[in-house]
Order: sequence, then structure tokens, then C-alpha cells
Amino acid sequence: MRRRLRLRRDASLTLLLGTALGLLLYAQRDGGAPTSAPQARGREAPRPTLGSRTFQVPDADAAPPAYEGDTPAPPTPTGPFDFRSYLRAKDQRRFPLLINQPHKCRGDGGQGGRPDLLIAVKSVAADFERRQAVRQTWGAEGRVQGALVRRVFLLGVPRGAGTDRTDTVGAGTRTHWRDLLHAESRAYADILLWAFDDTFFNLTLKEIHFLTWASAFCPDVRFVFKGDADVFVHVGNLLEFLALRDPGQDLLAGDVIVQARPIRARASKYYIPEGVYGLPAYPAYAGGGGFVLSGATLRRLVGACAQVELFPIDDVFLGMCLQRLRLTPEPHPAFRTFGISQPSAAPHLRTFDPCFYRELVVVHGLSAADIWLMWRLLHGPHGPACAHPQPVAAGPFQWDS
Repeated sequence: MRRRLRLRRDASLTLLLGTALGLLLYAQRDGGAPTSAPQARGREAPRPTLGSRTFQVPDADAAPPAYEGDTPAPPTPTGPFDFRSYLRAKDQRRFPLLINQPHKCRGDGGQGGRPDLLIAVKSVAADFERRQAVRQTWGAEGRVQGALVRRVFLLGVPRGAGTDRTDTVGAGTRTHWRDLLHAESRAYADILLWAFDDTFFNLTLKEIHFLTWASAFCPDVRFVFKGDADVFVHVGNLLEFLALRDPGQDLLAGDVIVQARPIRARASKYYIPEGVYGLPAYPAYAGGGGFVLSGATLRRLVGACAQVELFPIDDVFLGMCLQRLRLTPEPHPAFRTFGISQPSAAPHLRTFDPCFYRELVVVHGLSAADIWLMWRLLHGPHGPACAHPQPVAAGPFQWDS
């Protein structure tokens, strides 16, 4: 009898600990960065074409297309957005820089020279794994095809973090997030941290603070690639595309979306009331998953964005700044901010294949493991066994038969 009671007690204790561990893991998962980019609900993500992605006027019985289908998941969990607080604080544009990299663009040691490409990646404090994947793969610094590449990660303060050096997470658990980021900065010299909350609707603050930082500390940079931490970038193809462009001329290229409609449903986390934006459609913008701009455009955007009222969706805000400059973003078919969708005519094809990725510049929505694996497959000693020997940086992406 005693043995039976002891076994029952042990089983109850095991069940209790398992439940507690499950709740802890669930809480950590909700607090971390997203692992993939969402697609439009109820339909397959459309594939880009040679031109801009256009949202057509819907039929009377069809659900109206809106911005939500092209929006990456928020970096931290969001509840109903408090527009009253947003409108009260929307003109606050300047936040202190807590971690800086002032020497990032001051040459390459003995080789010297200005960076040809600065890679800026939006990240969150907890997402060290993704930053490591980028550092070890497509975001590696140094010389690539003769071009000097530099890298920074753009971060804000984790939501709920206090002003002291330790912040409470859960019941009695402490995380030294600031000390960890300082240590990471000392190790890799690529962390930029600002003193605003790192939330989805504050990505616009991340945008304008980065533009200001780059114009001050990288004034001679030739080109800038800016994207999310869950994208795969074929830097060789990107550099081939940029080799034919003049960094002194205006350029902002990516997956361009036109006629996207704001969401008016209050239940959506992308809800934009008419009092904030009253027009029926947004200006043309490049999907925030990844785009490239010239040094000339970067310097012009600093002034333009300072004159545009802040808007709580960063890539739409940048489209508003481009509109003020009367500059149209350039569509490029190799920027896949929707990821690669499987063609209905060839369901047997696997989209996670290096022969597809070698044709592209940006693919959005990959895990850290997928990024690392695709990089190894593309840059192994023998390379992918594909029909064409060289990558194709421009022109439409073709599905091989």
C-alpha cells in the first residue's frame, strides 16, 4: 500500500512539473520573435511578377485585400493597439542610443575605403539565434566579390523592461538583457540599441533612427540593404544587381506593393482608424522583409522622413516618405517578401531547394536553421546541381520543368 501511494505521489509530482514546464515554454515562445512571416489568411500568398504587386479592386462579394497579407509578424506580442496613447506620443521622434557602433563604416583595416554595402537587420533582444544565423551566413562582414560589406542589427528595449539593469520576467525570474546585449556588442560590434520599446508599431521609430544613424556614421556608404532577421539573402546576386547602379542616383528596390488598403476592422492588430489615415489606399511601398537603397536615397530620406507625420506601420511610412520625394520604389522580381509559393501546376516540386534560391535575392520567412542550411547548400564545395551554371540576378524567376 505504501509503495502504491508513493508511486501515485511521484506521478502527481511529475505531472505538476510537466505542466509548469509547458506553461513556461509557452510563455517564452509568445515572448520571442516570430519564426516565420504570415501569409494572407485563407489564400495562398501571391507570387511577385515583373511589375509592382497590385491589389485589384475586389468584387462585391469578395473580402477586400488589405495590408495584413504583406505584414510580418510583430516582434513582440501585441494586444489591442492603444491609439489614444499613440496619438499623444506620436511626435516623440528622438530616443537615446544606448549601444552604438561609431567605427562601423571607417574602412577595412589596411584595405580602407568606404563600405560598398551596409546590411541593416531588424531584430529583438531575445533573438540571438537568428542573429547568429545571419552572422554566419549571408550577413558575414568582409569582402564579397570584391565589395566591402558591413553589418548592424537594429534593436529597441524589450517590452516590459525597466530602467534598472535587471528586469522581471514571470514570477521572480530575472534576465540581464542589457548586460547580455553589451557582451554581444563587445563580441561582434554590430548591435545598435535605442531606448524605445521594441514593439511592432515602433518599427517606424527603428526606421527613422537607423536612417539618422547611417547618415551620421556611414555618410559615404554606397548601398544599404535593410531587412528582417528571418530572410535569406543571396548577397552575390544583390551585388551583381547593384554593380550596374550608381550610388549617387536615387534607388529603392524591392518587392513593391501598390494600392494596398488599410484595415478598418478593430479586431485586427493592423487596424488603422480613418482618423489616423483617411485615404482608401496606401502609397506604393517596398515590403519591409527586405529592400535595397542607394546612399543618395538614404541621405534624402533622412530629411523627407523628418517632415512626414509618423505612421505606425514602418514600410508604409517609408512609402509616404518616398512619395514626398516624388520617388517611385523600383520593383524587382527576385525580392520575395511572400516567400516562395508552390506552383499549382507542379505540386511535386519542393520550394525549399537551392536551385530556386540561387535565382533570387531575398526570400522572406525562414527559420534560423533553414537559413543556415540553404547557405551551406548554395555555397558548398560543389554548389547546387542546377541546369544553369551561374546565378541570374535580374529578370523573372523561372520554375524549371
